[in-house]
Amino acid sequence: MKYYLVAGEASGDLHGANLMKAIKGEDYNPVFRYFGGDKMQNEGGELVKHYAEMAFMGFTEVLLNLRTIFKNLKGCKADILAWKPDVLVLIDFPGFNLKIAEFAKANGIKVCYYISPKVWAWNQKRVLKIKKNVDHMFCILPFEVDFYSEWGMKVDYVGNPLLDEIAQFKPEDNFRNKHQLGDKKIIALLPGSRKQEIERLLPVMLSVTENYPDYEFAIAAAPTFTEGYYQQFTGSKKVKLLFNNTYNLLHNAHAAIVASGTATLETALFKVPQVVVYKGGTISIAIARMLVKIKFISLVNLIVNKKIVTELIQEDCNPLKINEELNLIVNGEGRKKMLSDYDRLIDLMGTPGASEKTAKLIVKYSKQ
Repeated sequence: MKYYLVAGEASGDLHGANLMKAIKGEDYNPVFRYFGGDKMQNEGGELVKHYAEMAFMGFTEVLLNLRTIFKNLKGCKADILAWKPDVLVLIDFPGFNLKIAEFAKANGIKVCYYISPKVWAWNQKRVLKIKKNVDHMFCILPFEVDFYSEWGMKVDYVGNPLLDEIAQFKPEDNFRNKHQLGDKKIIALLPGSRKQEIERLLPVMLSVTENYPDYEFAIAAAPTFTEGYYQQFTGSKKVKLLFNNTYNLLHNAHAAIVASGTATLETALFKVPQVVVYKGGTISIAIARMLVKIKFISLVNLIVNKKIVTELIQEDCNPLKINEELNLIVNGEGRKKMLSDYDRLIDLMGTPGASEKTAKLIVKYSKQ
């Protein structure tokens, strides 16, 4: 069968690649075409557009890049119509993908959605549009099943795909020696993969490095940027830059400062104590605070429904507070408590297999 996938971010590329791999085990002759990234491309098929040309963060950034977004939407729609897939698989990225879902449904194309939009966080009436345009929704957070049920929509809970990726991870031999990391305990910096968040968060993350001379700092660098790009922020600071090595870094890290997003959950699953940070545009944050109706922004806290990790948002995302919170988790009771709370999170997450479960269901539903 012909599968058209649309992923617009680094995390979507990761989950899309795992899903493609799993579909190969269910369909003897799958053909893939997609908007995605390097990881999906490694699984074969044809890459139409890389997510690096699509990911814009925040309300203001979206407004400033509307021309590019509309061009990408138009191109995606035309390509889907020309290729005529048996099924369209949309992966997260709701601002873009919900519009693609509506278009595909109107043109008689079966629509599967993997990783639900966070409609439970704001503008819940979007569920009505999802119910109309999405044939099958695959959720990765347990509480989403009950949420959709309240709106009269049946969804499939498949577990979380991050568990698949972590289960496949094999630590690199002599990692420290290969990357000249020495014997000091490592504090990992995960500033995200999008230009806007890196430029807002990395400087404030780096501001605390001189307060911890007995620790080694290392940045999980996004593969879509160059070493030169990061050096404009690091300058003369003694900070290692590691590309395509996030899991190896987390496997060896003692603590971390992490941009809010999927990385907070990955860090917790590696049992690395963390400080979560987020800083957006002033207008974007003001709008978000009016619209978003959730207590937490990090997936770690949301899944357990209590504060496990500290979230430093906007004006709280400053050198003083980051330093205070980091100090609490490098040693002592704060570290012990966070590690203990992670056990509860890991229990709730369950076991690996999300990609395989989703692949089985997509193939099954596509044949109906």
